[in-house]
Amino acid sequence: MSNDHTLPGGPAGQDEHDGSDLEFRPSAAFAVPAEGPRDVAIVFMGASMVAGVGDPKGQGWVTRVVGRTSHPDLELTAYNLGVRGQTSGDVLARWHTECPPRWKDRGERRLVVSVGANDIAAGVTLARHRLNLANILDEAASNGVSAFVVSPPPSSDAAFNDKLAVLVEAQADVCSRRSVPFVDCFRPLLGHDQWRSELAASRDGHHPGQAGYGLIAWLVLHNGWNEWLQI
Repeated sequence: MSNDHTLPGGPAGQDEHDGSDLEFRPSAAFAVPAEGPRDVAIVFMGASMVAGVGDPKGQGWVTRVVGRTSHPDLELTAYNLGVRGQTSGDVLARWHTECPPRWKDRGERRLVVSVGANDIAAGVTLARHRLNLANILDEAASNGVSAFVVSPPPSSDAAFNDKLAVLVEAQADVCSRRSVPFVDCFRPLLGHDQWRSELAASRDGHHPGQAGYGLIAWLVLHNGWNEWLQI
């Protein structure tokens, strides 16, 4: 899903060598009840940006998004499972055990994935990143879990951003092939004055403060979130 809004204030059979994705046909269907209360559990998986590192109020973008998600017929339970320093491979390895207990007995099982920056820092190849993300999405679909992907935002390092641009494009392609909603937080924030100010004031040039996480939350909320939740 493309980001065509303006920010306020300015299967697993993929070939790692060529980066292609084979057509995937999920074996389980995800369905929203036609009527009555909806019991929804959303698990957020990722690294430090999901955990909200750097936000003095401890909210990050996840809590802000959840706090603005409401509907009379929606009973929402959200779990933030962001772990600092993790790669897409780490998330792929742990979601099988960490998500099911949170989804148990819930009417709708949903998964939000946001990874990428640590893959670059750790030297994970682009093809391997694609494969890891594809595996997460395909396995989720196979188990009747609805997924949503949020890209990493830009950093203050130009060389790092060059690599991020390629990775985010790859993420968009993986999601597009599977009709999984995708929010690009990279391009809208690259060069955004408030975002740049947030990173300039941060300790590491990667994690924003309160206002920066608010910008990410805005992008998520205005680029398919309610449509994904069907509210």
